[in-house]
Amino acid sequence: MAKQNSFVKNLKNISKLINSLLEQNLNKLKFDNLKILARNNKIILSVVAVFFFLISYLLLPTFYKQDDISKELKNELLSKFNLDFSFNQRLNYNFFPRPHFVSKDSIIVKNQKNIAEINQIKIYVSLDNLFSIKNFKINEVILDNANFELNNKNSNFFIQILNNNFLDANLKIKNSNLFFRNLEKEVLFINKIKNLKYYYDQNELKNILYSENEIFNTPFSLEIINHKDEKKLDTKLNLSSIGLKIENIHNYDNEIKSGSTTIHLKKNKSFIDYKSNKDFFKFSYYNDLDKKKFLYNGKLNFNPFYSHFDGTAEELNISYLFGTNAIIAELLRTNIFNSENIDFKLNINANKIQNNRNFINLFLKSKIQEGLIDIDNTQIEWKNNTIIKLTDTLILVKDGKLFLDGKSQVTIKNVKNIYKFLLTPKNFRKQIKKIDFRFSYAFDEKVIMLSDIIIDGEYNQKVNEKLNNIYFRGSSMQNKIFFKNMTNDLIKAYAG
Repeated sequence: MAKQNSFVKNLKNISKLINSLLEQNLNKLKFDNLKILARNNKIILSVVAVFFFLISYLLLPTFYKQDDISKELKNELLSKFNLDFSFNQRLNYNFFPRPHFVSKDSIIVKNQKNIAEINQIKIYVSLDNLFSIKNFKINEVILDNANFELNNKNSNFFIQILNNNFLDANLKIKNSNLFFRNLEKEVLFINKIKNLKYYYDQNELKNILYSENEIFNTPFSLEIINHKDEKKLDTKLNLSSIGLKIENIHNYDNEIKSGSTTIHLKKNKSFIDYKSNKDFFKFSYYNDLDKKKFLYNGKLNFNPFYSHFDGTAEELNISYLFGTNAIIAELLRTNIFNSENIDFKLNINANKIQNNRNFINLFLKSKIQEGLIDIDNTQIEWKNNTIIKLTDTLILVKDGKLFLDGKSQVTIKNVKNIYKFLLTPKNFRKQIKKIDFRFSYAFDEKVIMLSDIIIDGEYNQKVNEKLNNIYFRGSSMQNKIFFKNMTNDLIKAYAG
């Protein structure tokens, strides 16, 4: 061992001597001195000798037995990253641009099961100890075009890798896929890993995972810092395409994990406190103004997989959920919900609607199931005079635009107050208890189309003919005079 280190030191000393001689003679390279310099055999011999020794040294791994190389590299990978690799094909050695081994069709084994199939692996080794296989030091590993198979039992696979020592070695994963399956081995989602890297940050003095990914056609970046001593993870998730950034602090000291999350959605900011274990995830969600005014409680079950969220709010901004640029609209356009494996329910109670004081007591009931989003049985009151209930209603995307299609049932509690508000002439004030109709609302254009109006169980031809000649746009609907005139025209057509 001492002889090997001595040889490496001699190579470095010879290299320094050559650099010194070159620096001293480069300034003398004039045309008249070329013949003199050519006669200086010491420089030429030194360069040739160093080149010969360097190439010989770099080529040493090609003479080692394949089984020995495979065994030692597997042991080193297991020691550094706690990853059990198996090489199905030969490990080929290259020394340009730096010494490394390449192999095709490798796998990673965990708990006697294949967790990843790797098309190509590159293992870069240090220059210091090429004389002995047992002294190889890995300084970087690159996995290219790999497929990872995860489920609820091994979902923390990538997090566990952070517990290793990356002070003198990096691990990279490129152009790969992560398949997450349920217990029935059905694929819940596929996460595309474009570029992932584990490394040691000299400033943070911590291991860091940074990854650029894509899920449901939505690109995002992820950064995780592992504080081993405190048993805490700092995570930053960035979905710049929809203006969403999530920062999370996760404590994993106990069996039931806990944490807090800060969500930045464009100019809005909110918080989540949560608890979780292998079977569930429970949380409370609130904004930074007042917990009582905006609060959600929810639970996600992993086995079987389903989710249920309940929320309360003193005042709710509907555009925050379903506006043109709201998060749900953006996610719908990415087809993120087009999966049969998603089972999601969201219920919200709100006393008031922001920017519309006439509507009160909203109960929003929604679910996402088998790729469809419906808000059946959602209801809201108008001025304590009517109850509007939605049935057979879906939110969907057509040609890249967001629509709400369905049926509505209006139950009238006090028709006299409605006629007073509309200033309807007394001779047209007929008793009305219930109105049913179909509708389609385009969120982007803020246009609503009504059809098939049925009043107290009867279809009225005059009302429906009148309705076909009326164009409902958001700005005109907000105009009280237009709204009153339009509604009175329909009432007059119904009264005959």
